Amino acid sequence: MNEQHCHSDSSNRKSHHPEHIKKDLMNRLNRIEGQVRGIKGMVERDVYCDDIITQLSATQSALNSVAKVLLQWHLKGCVVDRLNDGDEEVLDELIVTIQKMMKK
Repeated sequence: MNEQHCHSDSSNRKSHHPEHIKKDLMNRLNRIEGQVRGIKGMVERDVYCDDIITQLSATQSALNSVAKVLLQWHLKGCVVDRLNDGDEEVLDELIVTIQKMMKK
């Protein structure tokens, strides 16, 4: 049985992540939030542009890491569950999601 169970109907889609995954994601997002506040402060203080760009790059990398964790759990949980239920539309949804991620 998958640790993550997804519920999907036409009006309400939800994922239920294991607590350790949710805690990890929240910690990562809190750090990213702090990074963004730090970048805003750098702009306000007229910090050298290259230094700000370096911090933006680090923040983008952190966001990508969160996306990778979510994609992993989505594949192992939601996608598998929906395929097992005979819902092959999830594959089209997944393709669109991966295309969105690759644009970045």
